[in-house]
Amino acid sequence: MENIRAFIAVEIEDNNLIQKILDIQKEFSQTGAKLKLVEPENIHFTLRYLGNISSAMVDKIYEAMKSIEFTPFELELYGVGCFPSLSRINNVWIGTRKGKEEITRIYDDLEAQIRRLKFPPEGKGYTPHATIARVKSAYNKDKLAKIISKFSSLEIGSMTVNSIKLKESELTPKGPEYSTLRSIP
Repeated sequence: MENIRAFIAVEIEDNNLIQKILDIQKEFSQTGAKLKLVEPENIHFTLRYLGNISSAMVDKIYEAMKSIEFTPFELELYGVGCFPSLSRINNVWIGTRKGKEEITRIYDDLEAQIRRLKFPPEGKGYTPHATIARVKSAYNKDKLAKIISKFSSLEIGSMTVNSIKLKESELTPKGPEYSTLRSIP
């Protein structure tokens, strides 16, 4: 039985937003920090990381996804932050403002359904974010922290969330490649 590395996500498909994110990433690159920038086509809001699942589990997860009720809503991409902290930056992300309650409710509803399928709880709470860079070392971290702080209240733009997707993540030497397994409108 083939295992599939999977997650459930809201994709950012608006080209204007992607361009603004690329501009932000460019500023990060100019700090000289050791970063792995997330490719534009891979930038998304993860709702639930599932890990390795069997192909038989795909349909069960899809059924769980279909039970989530939501109407399309505006999600405002707002502010840049990092995990776990500015003094120890591992991931750089874009947050949300308007629509944060809606995406969090979808996460909560989804989490309840996924737990019924015997997945362990995530455990760390949910902060809606789209990772845009992973930090490889502490080199030039102070410059990076300055840019993150500068962008902490940046209004990036809004998008309409009208689907959630079950994605497969295939690890390649060039980095992860994502493909959509199922989508619910």
